[in-house]
Amino acid sequence: MAKTDFKSVDEYIANQPRAAQPVLRRVRAIIRKAMPGAEEVISYKIPAYRVGGGVALYFAGFKEHYSLYPASDRLVAALGDEAARRRVSKGTLRFALSEPVPVKLIERIAKFRAKEAAERARTKASRPKKRK
Repeated sequence: MAKTDFKSVDEYIANQPRAAQPVLRRVRAIIRKAMPGAEEVISYKIPAYRVGGGVALYFAGFKEHYSLYPASDRLVAALGDEAARRRVSKGTLRFALSEPVPVKLIERIAKFRAKEAAERARTKASRPKKRK
């Protein structure tokens, strides 16, 4: 049975298919550069990047592809066809391991999601607190 209780992103990547590992390391580096203040964690058993108290972006590796989550309607609309053609479900963008890593697109996705997460955190902080 495959290991799923990863303690770090390094451990997660090391347990992925060998062919996926260099690509996942590259994706990780792109996300970290685009989201310098994000906290890197494991959430739902995959790598995640927390901004403003909430997770802004996840990635996961598979045998023939890797995916980024979540791919909201707002994100896909903002990034256009390049994101839309990679969307395989309401919340998933899929990238083939056999294709070059789309560095600029992943940077744009990470920055967009970080901005959304920061906006959510500001909105949440500005709401009046409920009294109990």
